[in-house]
Amino acid sequence: MTHGGRILVDQLRANGVDTVYCVPGESYLAALDGLYDRSDIRTVVCRQEGGAAMMAEAHGKLTGRPGICFVTRGPGATNAAIGVHIARQDSTPMILFVGLPATGVADREAFQEFDLTTTFGALGKWAGVINDADRIPEYVNRAFNAALSGRPGPVVIGLPEDVLSRTGNVKPTGEARPAYPSPRAADMAVLAERLFEANRPLAIIGGPGWSTAVKSRLEAFASRFDLPVGVAFRYQDYFDNTHPSYVGHIGIGLAPTLCERIEKADLLLVLGARLGEITTQGYRVPERNDPSQYLVHVHPSADELGSVYQANLPICATAETFTAALADLKPREAPDWALWRTSAREDYEALLEPKTTPGAVKLETIMQQMSDMLPEGAIITNGAGNYTAWIHRYRQFTSYRSHLGSTAGAMGYGVPAAIAAKHLHPERTVVAFAGDGCFLMNGQEMATAAQYGLPIIIVVINNAMYGTIRMHQERAYPDRVMATSLMNPDFAAMAQSFGGHGEVVERTADFEPAFERALHADRFTLIEVRTDPNALTPVASLEEIRDASLKEK
Repeated sequence: MTHGGRILVDQLRANGVDTVYCVPGESYLAALDGLYDRSDIRTVVCRQEGGAAMMAEAHGKLTGRPGICFVTRGPGATNAAIGVHIARQDSTPMILFVGLPATGVADREAFQEFDLTTTFGALGKWAGVINDADRIPEYVNRAFNAALSGRPGPVVIGLPEDVLSRTGNVKPTGEARPAYPSPRAADMAVLAERLFEANRPLAIIGGPGWSTAVKSRLEAFASRFDLPVGVAFRYQDYFDNTHPSYVGHIGIGLAPTLCERIEKADLLLVLGARLGEITTQGYRVPERNDPSQYLVHVHPSADELGSVYQANLPICATAETFTAALADLKPREAPDWALWRTSAREDYEALLEPKTTPGAVKLETIMQQMSDMLPEGAIITNGAGNYTAWIHRYRQFTSYRSHLGSTAGAMGYGVPAAIAAKHLHPERTVVAFAGDGCFLMNGQEMATAAQYGLPIIIVVINNAMYGTIRMHQERAYPDRVMATSLMNPDFAAMAQSFGGHGEVVERTADFEPAFERALHADRFTLIEVRTDPNALTPVASLEEIRDASLKEK
């Protein structure tokens, strides 16, 4: 006989779980007790539920298995909702367990009670409440199946405290085994035929279910056929950026030359990407239902295919099964796309040439310095903000899962994601980028880095404003600044107060030695980089954006 909390933890272990992220709560004390005897499961205690949920989401990204997070009812669950939203938009497998009031007080608006299935039913892939301890293994395996099948995503499970504390004699069942779709031979034959007929093909890749093997297979296919490959928003580490077939990042600040190539392509092979708003520049590029463009859309969820873009050839398959089938794909004769691919690659390489921005600190130079200094396999994480444009433009990613950024555009993501990455890969260098506004949304997780001795590097880009919103403000309402200016603390001193090392960089020349010290530190390091507010984007200053808007007005 054992209690429900132990039954739950044993079933998690049966599914291969080795790490959980949490903020403790009295509503799931029995689950915490279940973790007490499991030395094979690491329990990472966080400082805010939003940070904990982001760590679990990042864990899911890095492993391809559901990241596990435990939080308490009401305030804890709603704080964690941001991580559920990220996992939903990023197609990341994740399971959020929420402690709930006892079943005997349900529906009385008891202390911190809320309607879990209503709150999370639309936000996650599935939300349920376990009201019988004997069914805990069943619910856990259903959660794993839901999180991993089709388009992966988040599942939320409610745990009434009396159900967890109730004793039972239930043994763990076997691990969940979700089914995965594969491409049909007939579809692959049509694809081969269409590829043979194409003159200007282009691949756009992204989405769930990738791995180092998938990446290698696609790179080999692109090499074999001279196929140009672009990556969807925040999937730059899915294809070696130094590969001759890599032609750029299709996200915020899309290069006009690449945008034009997407429009002119006569065949688009979209593998895994949802063709969401950012990647398609507001559902405009590519044009929907363009008769001159043959669209092949490969995605693991049949519900995603045809939801916005009507593909000429929809293929329900995972990145794993589709790229395995690509190995046998042989058009009637090798197509000649060399000139098309070469010119696209040249356009991309031209973008790597740094464009000088205002101020004493040049982020374009710092990104190049950092790239030269980072060891192979380093992981870059970031939240949201204009500072990320320098990462997307100048950092070349070569290995799979060397970049963690939220396609949902969530601020505060970089530090929690870096903590999860360093927990999973202590041998790899992990660098978290954050803006000044972004950092203060989850900067308290420095305490988690300190508690577990994780020597991550945090680079805070401080321009004393919410830069992205200021950019849009100057475009829509030039010279009418409202609610975007910030007064910030001394970030370096803040890091030191948490037990880390802190430095301030106010000149480009100061960054390289500061970063060198951070690379060899035995604790987490925060480097505050103070930039000129006028250096708003890699291609246009704040003044240029404002002046252009004023002329239009």
